[in-house]
Amino acid sequence: MTVPGPGAPRHSCDVLVVGAGPTGLMLANWLVKLGVRVIVADGKQGPTRESRALVVQARSIEVYDQLGIADKVLAAARRAEALAPGFRNRVFGRIPLGPLGGSVTPYPWIQVLEQSRNEEILYENLRALGGSVRWESPVTRLTAGPGGVEAIVGGETVTARYCVGADGATSIVRKSRDIAFEGVTNPHLFYVIDAAGVGGLVDGSINVRPGGSDFLLAFPMNGRGNWRLIGLVRDDDGDGKVGEDDARSRMRREFAVTYADSRWFATYRVHHRVAAAFRDGPFFLAGDAAHVHSPVGGQGMNTGLQDAHNLAFKLADVIHGRAGEAWLDRYAAERRPVARTLVATTDRLFGFVTSQRVWLRAVRRAAVPLVAPIAVRLLPRVSGGSRFFEYVSQIRIRYPMLPGAPRDPVVGRRLAWAGDNFAALRALEWQIHAYGKPGSIPDLGLPVHVFAAAPQTPLRPGILYLVRPDGFVAAAAPPGEAAEVFRSAMPPPAPSGRAMPSPAPSGRAVPSPAEGVEALGRALPSPAEGVEAFGRAMPPPTESAVERPVEGRDVPNG
Repeated sequence: MTVPGPGAPRHSCDVLVVGAGPTGLMLANWLVKLGVRVIVADGKQGPTRESRALVVQARSIEVYDQLGIADKVLAAARRAEALAPGFRNRVFGRIPLGPLGGSVTPYPWIQVLEQSRNEEILYENLRALGGSVRWESPVTRLTAGPGGVEAIVGGETVTARYCVGADGATSIVRKSRDIAFEGVTNPHLFYVIDAAGVGGLVDGSINVRPGGSDFLLAFPMNGRGNWRLIGLVRDDDGDGKVGEDDARSRMRREFAVTYADSRWFATYRVHHRVAAAFRDGPFFLAGDAAHVHSPVGGQGMNTGLQDAHNLAFKLADVIHGRAGEAWLDRYAAERRPVARTLVATTDRLFGFVTSQRVWLRAVRRAAVPLVAPIAVRLLPRVSGGSRFFEYVSQIRIRYPMLPGAPRDPVVGRRLAWAGDNFAALRALEWQIHAYGKPGSIPDLGLPVHVFAAAPQTPLRPGILYLVRPDGFVAAAAPPGEAAEVFRSAMPPPAPSGRAMPSPAPSGRAVPSPAEGVEALGRALPSPAEGVEAFGRAMPPPTESAVERPVEGRDVPNG
């Protein structure tokens, strides 16, 4: 438990998490596991019942594995083993995912698990960890108070050192801080159907079907003949209403896809937006509160889950006194560029498949039937296929680390999988990795793990790798240079008296980043200024803009 320093205010909790969707529940799980006092509040009666988002990418399964519940997620999910590209009612074959991702992750497929089941699993695990959610407790007011945040939660005053808005596209946290939600809304209306007895699709695969003026995305779900169907909808029967019959007739006519019954039908508009800032003092944004985009690629829910994973470790380090306040700025520096790139990419791709411009419709009719069959044949056989999988699965994300350092295939990215090196990440601590025969390793005050050489990865023998608790590589150096290089990559130390460090969840002592910095300093003849080096690594602050209203309904993002 965190102990306030002398004169520090006594808060209701360390972190107030607003929103108990996938992002908020993932954040709460990690914070509770890391010994942080958390209050989670949501105006809903309980976990979401609608399926909404449903794709879980490989990197998110790795995060679930580090949390200890990957087996539960995989047992509940339907594995999509291939992509099946097509055009209108034509299918060009299957692109198996296993061969594309088998060398880069222990989970080389796309898992289909609706948002409601993700939430149920996360909520059950949160309760098992000793946490809870205040359901039917909307947050109605938020202000920055002495040493943190003051909120009205379900009519009760709650104070916290920090507040995280994981409360969706209409976030009260974002609005209360006047943070702009920059972007556009797609003018088209889209449908989402959870259908049973579906015919006309390639089984066990994610079907991607552009058309001349339409498109269809289809995701296999648990149960024979059960699918999630997404596409454009128009008033085909001229009755002045846009409903399921319009979507059904267009799907049958354009794509030769039929279904017997539906469990859920909804229409929505797609937004492509990113918050102008992910942090405003003690307030943070994560998930759909920070970014929304099209369902193309199944990225939305996964990006939110990884926002939560990234932020949780930083909050825990600061709250437990293991790092200074500046360490929290790294969250926006790392995650906002990911969101901006993702939104821009999905916006362009979505624009290509939905644009009604004559010349783009002509390009789709000409290019897709030509390119898709070639991709089916070549992607499983070329190195570019593995890279394609890494992008889609969010494994290839890179964070900025040390200023002025040359681009490195390992540093700034999630630790490359070598077959047996991920188990060490469950210790949830800063650690040093070596592969092959590293020679003499200096005592740098952090746990050291030595693995066999991994020539199938970019991990090199003779190099030490500094790995963060979230599994990203912070720095790399030969043993003789490791003390100086690693010191610059560690979090800035916390001012004395701010808080007392907490023990690890397992009860054993974990070398904190601050202790690691001190040990690294002892290893250097003349220690460098780590805080100054960290400051140089930060990008300039983002300018905010006037928020534009979001129109239409929220997208089932992911």
